[in-house]
Amino acid sequence: MPRVSMYTLSTCPWCRKTKQFFRDRQIPFDFVDYDLADTDEQDRIVADMRKHTSDISFPYVVIGDRVIQGYDPDKYEQILKEAGGK
Repeated sequence: MPRVSMYTLSTCPWCRKTKQFFRDRQIPFDFVDYDLADTDEQDRIVADMRKHTSDISFPYVVIGDRVIQGYDPDKYEQILKEAGGK
């Protein structure tokens, strides 16, 4: 199972749906709510996101070494399947 991590916003309904997607499939994940992080952590998150894309949007999901921006359950399923997951 590839490692799953994500940057989200605490007030974003798409971010909540993304977390629920992984919870429903009992896939463990780490997340950081960008809006609840301190300024230093927010700067680190933006720098990390800019390594993979110039567009900063949430949710920002990393499955293994693949990055998916936005709520995209079909893409999550595809990447998990390719990785031999659920």
